[in-house]
Amino acid sequence: MAAQGRHGGRKSNKMTALVVDDNIVNRAIHLRLLDNLSIENEAVGNGKEAVDIHCSGKTFDLILMDMDMPIMNGIEATRKLREMGIRSMIAGVSTRSMEQDVREFIEAGLDDYQEKPLTMSKLISIIHKINGNG
Repeated sequence: MAAQGRHGGRKSNKMTALVVDDNIVNRAIHLRLLDNLSIENEAVGNGKEAVDIHCSGKTFDLILMDMDMPIMNGIEATRKLREMGIRSMIAGVSTRSMEQDVREFIEAGLDDYQEKPLTMSKLISIIHKINGNG
């Protein structure tokens, strides 16, 4: 299902990712992991910025979405992106581990959920799911 993002990218066979996290350290870690896998990436600091960047016409194969952010949290942003027809793989990445919190996030439209910290093995697991769907 990642085809929409790939078709919208500048380099058709290069995977693209958007990191959505208000914590600058987490953003830096996620961007570094993506860089190490040669995945083109961008970062924004909250869910509203993630929605806005898609409204501007950009698309991504993968969105790494934090749950707890100011202005618009990850649950609201995921729900809004799905309502807009965004079919990118959205992976929730959060420190939350309570089943109810995670379930609400997944029900908003996530394709995958990983508990922080995001590691290379967790990221590769997410990417295998994209490749398996595409």
